[in-house]
Amino acid sequence: MTDENERPRPEDDAARLGLVVVGEAAALHAGDDASLDASEANIRETVDSMVDEPLTPRQEEVMERLAAAGGTLTAGLSGALAAKTGGQVEDVLEGAARSVVWQQRLAAERDALQGQPQESTDGDPATDGDPATDSDPVEDQREDAGGQQRHRDDDGRDRG
Repeated sequence: MTDENERPRPEDDAARLGLVVVGEAAALHAGDDASLDASEANIRETVDSMVDEPLTPRQEEVMERLAAAGGTLTAGLSGALAAKTGGQVEDVLEGAARSVVWQQRLAAERDALQGQPQESTDGDPATDGDPATDSDPVEDQREDAGGQQRHRDDDGRDRG
């Protein structure tokens, strides 16, 4: 939690934007107007919540187009990776979202080790830096966007 005078960590803002881009990519792959409209609304709401002063109409348009372009690139790359590996686009996008969240957590842990404030705007409780109380061995296994650490059977399903 943050109080009203405390600014969010840049890593938290970057993670939120990264998840917006992954959401735009998922909406593009879904291909329906409702998903695309919801993604555009999410882009606007996220950017609006991050700025200190209202954006000019031109700045708002540029930010929306940047997020949409990032989503387009993410959609294309995730589709290409899924085709190359024989996986599903949804799995690639899920892995990308996990990677964004993981990077945010790593930044929070780094800040904690350096004595920086550990508050985060993502709703997760802050850690105290003590591995004995902070770590869950299953949750701490790093998964990346390609899902290389997953073990899959011949049908592409997770073996667990």
